[in-house]
Amino acid sequence: MDIVLKKWDITLKHDLMDVCNGVDRIYLSDRIPYPYTEESADWWISMVSEHDGKDGVYRAIMVEGKIVGNISVEQKTDVYCRDSEIGYLLLNDYCSKGIMTEAVSLICDEAFEELDIIRITGLVYAPNIASQRVLEKNGFIREGVQKDAVYKNEKIYDLFLYGKLK
Repeated sequence: MDIVLKKWDITLKHDLMDVCNGVDRIYLSDRIPYPYTEESADWWISMVSEHDGKDGVYRAIMVEGKIVGNISVEQKTDVYCRDSEIGYLLLNDYCSKGIMTEAVSLICDEAFEELDIIRITGLVYAPNIASQRVLEKNGFIREGVQKDAVYKNEKIYDLFLYGKLK
């Protein structure tokens, strides 16, 4: 399977909307709007064009030429400036096929090369076993648990903290 990470640009706006509206949202941050509108996509692509390669790496996940997900590594600020946070999402039809494992590998390599970071952090809701496996397969270590740290869809979840060093 041909998996490629592609830089976001305005020509991919409708692909971004399709992915963000079509993805399973059970473990996603609520800061990703729903429904994901044209205005949301315009904001994201503008933000990405301003920050990509400076304090973040933002990519579309493409499989066989079709955009099926989104992945990013965003550098933190202040005393955490050498750390970053990884985030990703993938359309359901493409889950459990090794796509995200490969995408995480690719973006981690790119982020460590492009950004002035020494660490990438991943935060995963405790029931999200698939995401835990993706990070573990990429050399992330579970460093701790924040008990009852997430409130999503009227449920409380523990949050697992993962880290990968350069």
